[in-house]
Amino acid sequence: MAFSIPWESLAGGILLGISATIMLLLNGKVAGISGIMTGLLTPKSKDFAWRLLFALGMVSGGVIGVLVFAGEVPTEYSSSTLVLALAGLLVGIGTRLGNGCTSGHGICGIGRLSKRSMVATCVFMFVAAVTVFVRLHLI
Repeated sequence: MAFSIPWESLAGGILLGISATIMLLLNGKVAGISGIMTGLLTPKSKDFAWRLLFALGMVSGGVIGVLVFAGEVPTEYSSSTLVLALAGLLVGIGTRLGNGCTSGHGICGIGRLSKRSMVATCVFMFVAAVTVFVRLHLI
């Protein structure tokens, strides 16, 4: 079996790292999506404008990526709507309990050498592995 480098994934990872670094250097903010969206949905400070632009940039970047690179967006799912809603709810609860999401802890926190983020990311990955095992082998 030959190994090939997933160039698109590598480029995406590099872009994520660069954008997180720019956000921290220029704005002094961590580019954690859950924190950005929480601040957008519960505006209490002057941070609303940049949070809105960040969210619009994520959405428009996805749309542009699909159009430019002829990506496919799934329209049918093998799981029921109830299972998808439950999964989303559990992700939200986990994000709240973990005081951040994988982008905040995994990309930004580890980049800042935060011990808490390193532990959180290890927990995220362990739970993800257990979830995949249960889903594929036990259910």
